[in-house]
Amino acid sequence: MAVESILSSPLGPPACEKDAKALQFVEEMTRNADSVQENVLAQILTRNAETEYLKGFNLNRATDRETFKSKIPMVTYEDLQPLIQRIADGDRSPILSSHPVSEFLTSSGTSAGERKLMPTIKEELDRRQLLYSLLMPVMNLYVKGLDKGKGLYFLFIKSETETPGGLVARPVLTSYYKSEHFKTRPHDPYNVYTSPNEAILCPDSFQSMYTQMLCGLYQREQVLRVGAVFASGLLRAIRFLQLNWQQLADDIRTGSLNPKVTDPSVRECMTRMMSKPDPELADFIARECSEENWEGIITRIWPNTKYLDVIVTGAMAQYIPTLDYYSGGLPKACTMYASSECYFGLNLNPMCKPSEVSYTIMPNMAYFEFLPHEPNSTRDSPARRLVDLADVEIGKEYELVITTYAGLCRYRVGDILRVTGFHNSAPQFQFIRRKNVLLSIDSDKTDEAELQAAVENASRLLRESNTSVVEYTSYADTKTIPGHYVIYWELLGKDSGESPSGRVLDRCCLAMEESLNSVYRQCRVADNSIGPLEIRVVRNGTFEELMDYAISRGASINQYKVPRCVSFTPIMELLDSRVVSTHFSPSLPRWTPERRR
Repeated sequence: MAVESILSSPLGPPACEKDAKALQFVEEMTRNADSVQENVLAQILTRNAETEYLKGFNLNRATDRETFKSKIPMVTYEDLQPLIQRIADGDRSPILSSHPVSEFLTSSGTSAGERKLMPTIKEELDRRQLLYSLLMPVMNLYVKGLDKGKGLYFLFIKSETETPGGLVARPVLTSYYKSEHFKTRPHDPYNVYTSPNEAILCPDSFQSMYTQMLCGLYQREQVLRVGAVFASGLLRAIRFLQLNWQQLADDIRTGSLNPKVTDPSVRECMTRMMSKPDPELADFIARECSEENWEGIITRIWPNTKYLDVIVTGAMAQYIPTLDYYSGGLPKACTMYASSECYFGLNLNPMCKPSEVSYTIMPNMAYFEFLPHEPNSTRDSPARRLVDLADVEIGKEYELVITTYAGLCRYRVGDILRVTGFHNSAPQFQFIRRKNVLLSIDSDKTDEAELQAAVENASRLLRESNTSVVEYTSYADTKTIPGHYVIYWELLGKDSGESPSGRVLDRCCLAMEESLNSVYRQCRVADNSIGPLEIRVVRNGTFEELMDYAISRGASINQYKVPRCVSFTPIMELLDSRVVSTHFSPSLPRWTPERRR
């Protein structure tokens, strides 16, 4: 029941008193965005005044914006890496933060192929939890009755490592799921999951997925929303169901759990759920899943689903047609915007079309600045051109720069955002893309330099046949589940009679994978979220045809450069029509949680 009489909100009538307070908080923060930002910066600079980093710039305990902007430079991860490495190696002095670093959050790779290590402090968990607590109050404005059922969310932890200094390093979501904030969260009727904590926290990806899917099938009538973090993760769950529905149905039919699930805590909690056989449910699942046509399978299995809760912005937009196919076109809610470095904001209109998703930056999360993005500029804009949160302009694009409580100062996140409007005085942004990222299937991010290095490394294997790579381009193929990287190669053989064998080209695929960063390799080996890399060899002259096509569409012959990634359908059709052979990586690349390079 709406509680307008308790507390009303300009966003709409809240579903309960708790929601009313959350929506009121959103209003307070966004109405006073600039003053909140000023206070946040002062708090950060005051608490970290004695850190080695800030003392090095002679701030002399100043906390005002003008002094901060005049003395503190913009930085990238590479600039901070020596300091971060000291923390990782065990230096406990206040280097970046006056508060002790509690762990490292791992992010996508550096230019050297290593994972980024983002230092964080314990109180950041409170800040992340605060943002999570705002999501359902907003969603309840648009979708009624979510307290009458459950959410089927496929959530997973990933492997973690320990730095030489003894601090744990793991992805931000793994940190959150393993925290007491998540494990001992109070019951909220609007936010109940079908998956027990034991299944989510199971380190074995097969056992975790199997039991989460099984729980979702048992509670199919109660499921009101289906989700994963990324669109790719939800499609991976559908593919898992395609491959394992017979065993799942057998478990339901007999009331006994697949012996491949060996985790004791998972088996114990599943035993309570599987109290008796359910042949009727097993027959239903077998009947639906044995159909050749899986169109609308989500609403066929979970008929009360109101929406999908997945990120479909940025690189994930490529999965929208496939999600529409499997869900019958259910709405797709993108609820929040976050990264390993910082949680930024939320979508105040979560049921909008994916192409219209805008995130409202919450000004209490960190101090935000914005570097005007000039795509055709060859030089970085000077730091003085950074714009404050309240001063961005609608329609313009910016690169996000953050200063956090954990000690990052004027740090370039690498996200390109476009201002779409304001909620009160807080700007709303559309996520455009990651800066310099060419290829992405899941949580992987491969840039042009990394792709170039991988091609160069792999092409060394062609020397024995006196062959070289003349040109190449790429695209992320998401028609397969899981998706995979496709690389087009045009080869030049110096000896007309000798060309590389199929086996050599298969090895080239693996050599490329070995050259890609550890995030990609983890997705391939541990998460099974990326398929084997594919090289498609095209006939000689193909890239000249590609240039001719581009020029026919208005490109300048003097300025034409081969695109290192393609997505335009006519170009891909041209390339595919010239393919003379296809090759796949014959095995998995090397990866272990300890291997950081």
